[in-house]
Amino acid sequence: MLQKKIHDYRAQRIKDVPIQMKNTFLIIRKRRYVCDCGKRFYEKLDFLPRYHRMTSRLVCSIIKELEQNYSMKSVAKRLNVSTNTVQRVFDYVSYSLNNLPEAISIDEFKGNSDGVKYHCSIVDPINHKVLDIVKDRKFSCLSAYFKAFNNRDKVKYFICDMYRPFVDIAKTYFKNAKIVIDKYHFVRYNNWAIENVRKRVQKNMPIHLRKYYKRSRKLILARKDNLNEESKQQLEVKLLYSEDLRQVHYLKELFYKVTEAKSSNEARPLLKKWIDIAKSSGLKEYISIANTYSNWFNEILNSFDVTYTNGCTEGFNNKIKVLKRNAFGFRNFERFRNRILHCCR
Repeated sequence: MLQKKIHDYRAQRIKDVPIQMKNTFLIIRKRRYVCDCGKRFYEKLDFLPRYHRMTSRLVCSIIKELEQNYSMKSVAKRLNVSTNTVQRVFDYVSYSLNNLPEAISIDEFKGNSDGVKYHCSIVDPINHKVLDIVKDRKFSCLSAYFKAFNNRDKVKYFICDMYRPFVDIAKTYFKNAKIVIDKYHFVRYNNWAIENVRKRVQKNMPIHLRKYYKRSRKLILARKDNLNEESKQQLEVKLLYSEDLRQVHYLKELFYKVTEAKSSNEARPLLKKWIDIAKSSGLKEYISIANTYSNWFNEILNSFDVTYTNGCTEGFNNKIKVLKRNAFGFRNFERFRNRILHCCR
């Protein structure tokens, strides 16, 4: 049986969670024991990890504070520790993903960590949580990441935008998944086309008309059914000056009827008809997006049958932007990745 006798005592000052924003220290009188074999050792304290000079409670407070979008510097100031201490504590935090869920949503965001311009977020659109962050949006990087998973065949839905490497990844590694182009992204192409036509027409107008059209963006983009009588009259006057704007308005209203379809079977003839009209409109802006919609026809139609979208992914990307802005950027990708997962789970 191990015999322990008190050999001596040692006073140790330990940092604890601040009280009223004031530094708090615990003075602990630690006992040192001596074994029958002659070995000496200190007693174990549940609230003080070995070789640490701060309590477990303070460590947990640092980790808890970092769940918010605060910078490490602001957390350090709030808890009266150094920024390096916060970084060292957080570097023990690590997240991993072992299995993929039934549906995954993927989108890129601007990062700049480790010299890579765009990182990639992988989100569970059903449970609304970030699954992982991939260092690069390139096919080679995504391929190396996804081929490590064994349950790829269980993924039923792959939601993304019209970025070709994303779709190539889905076709290569997710054979059983339905590829869905997020509705927000393909509707945005139509809005961009309206804006480009409006700017082109406005640029060629006389100065007095150009000033009159200067604040016409919202009026032209708005659905006619949502306008009051006064706004409808203003819209009619603005459309009188340009045939191109009249065509744009017609195509816009027709396109919104396509988006109101309840299923892919209902949307298929409507979208096909809209593409044909857009191609014959003579407007280069609409001919371009009509060709884009033709190239992604089936993937766009899938969005009418699948209710999952990239909405929560875009929301997380906005949160990531705030996190990055508060921290004035992250140079270390692994720390950036763990911080995102820590804040967005």
